[in-house]
Amino acid sequence: MNAVRPQNARRSTRQAFALAVVSVLVGAPSAILPSAPAYAQTKPGNLADLVDSVADAVVNISATQTIEEKGASPDVQKGTPFDDMFEEFFRRHGINPRPHARQAQSLGSGFVIDSSGIVITNNHVVGDANEIMVIFNDGRKLKAKVLGKDSKVDVAVLKVESDKQLKTVKFGDSDKMRVGDGVIAVGNPFGLGETVTSGIISARNRNIDSGPYDDFLQTDASINKGNSGGPLFNMQGEVIGINTAILSPSGGSIGIGFATPSASVAPVIAQLREFGQTRRGWLGVRIQPVDDTIADSLGLGTARGALIAGVDEKGPAKPAGLQAGDVIVKFGGKEIKESRDLPRLVASMPVGKSVEVVVIRDGKEVTRTVTLGRLEDGETKSASVEDEKLQESAVEKALGMEFSGLTPDLRKTYNIKDSIKGVVVTSVDPGSPAAERGLKAGDVIEEVNHQTVESPADVAKAIADAKKADGKKPALLLVSNAEGLSRFVAVPVD
Repeated sequence: MNAVRPQNARRSTRQAFALAVVSVLVGAPSAILPSAPAYAQTKPGNLADLVDSVADAVVNISATQTIEEKGASPDVQKGTPFDDMFEEFFRRHGINPRPHARQAQSLGSGFVIDSSGIVITNNHVVGDANEIMVIFNDGRKLKAKVLGKDSKVDVAVLKVESDKQLKTVKFGDSDKMRVGDGVIAVGNPFGLGETVTSGIISARNRNIDSGPYDDFLQTDASINKGNSGGPLFNMQGEVIGINTAILSPSGGSIGIGFATPSASVAPVIAQLREFGQTRRGWLGVRIQPVDDTIADSLGLGTARGALIAGVDEKGPAKPAGLQAGDVIVKFGGKEIKESRDLPRLVASMPVGKSVEVVVIRDGKEVTRTVTLGRLEDGETKSASVEDEKLQESAVEKALGMEFSGLTPDLRKTYNIKDSIKGVVVTSVDPGSPAAERGLKAGDVIEEVNHQTVESPADVAKAIADAKKADGKKPALLLVSNAEGLSRFVAVPVD
């Protein structure tokens, strides 16, 4: 099975290398021959001058981490089925096994962006290393310290002290790169030292599920172990991406590599240099994609935008008037084509900035102004802790579901949090419209077509009304799981 792999190279005292990354270019776009078809191009031109202009700013990274392991007697090899037996024997005889430490080494690539000694690489290259060495093209080795790092876009900012002027490269605009544009990558594959590969941009805006802000450039450049953190250059010698991962069944290059665009990483680097940590904008909503069924139920026409499934009670969206069920279609003047566009855009905005948000609510465009908060790592979704009035109610059935009032016994049966309000689903018929949409026993229906429901009778009536409505649009249910995470589900009523 093919896997997306981060591409640093790791080795211990008994191991050579491990991962890598790099990128590429098939050469500069060449002139179209007058006598040839419009798509025909000559072979790539000589890239030597371009390589000469950037090579000295590309470095190799060697990161070493000391890992303490449970000790053993010097005469006993670790990693056998008899470890516990030997340790018990030593304890009984008053022998203290010596702690065992091993060295794990990560080999990667990087590049200098400031002559004061600022070096950029991947976060996964340096990890939690005890010692980081930056190796330059002339053979010099300088010890580096970490100014800041961020796992969400996989970048680390290092600082070295040099008595010689350092060659630097600058970031270009990745947003201007088109599919087919030529690129080159310079890096440290397999620990061999500086190596250049070339290719083209194969695709843009790739989502490989590696983090919340995936927006990778895809390239056919050769990417291999040890090239993680290396630069992907355009044909003007500007860094338009940081080589980060490859798609490969074996760990070697098959011509599908991914680089984090400069437009995504440059603002993060600026924050890490200034503050030592990120300061991302925070909207305070939980969103979900809009599929065709949900778009139909909301009267959107085509599937677009980001559907708000929940609003953080303590977040910036709440006082701005954003609501669950709103579909965000514009943020800060930029169109939200799909839900994954929104987190990247919000995170790129400064904390405290006032931003106009356009939402579709009840079929109409509504504009709200939100003052962004700050997104903290490890932040958890907050939930309302309002008091709730529990009621005993008769069981109702609709759309292949049976549902009941939220009684203390049912809360206990399905481990439903006390803060959750609504009507609990107690059974779902296999093959029913509800089952096909993923509803199951223990889910709690909070709203039907934007109307709060407190009893099974409320749900039954709202669904009956939906069946009588012109066009018979799907019933839009706001459904919570036992932990309080809500989502919208559009269930056909006909």
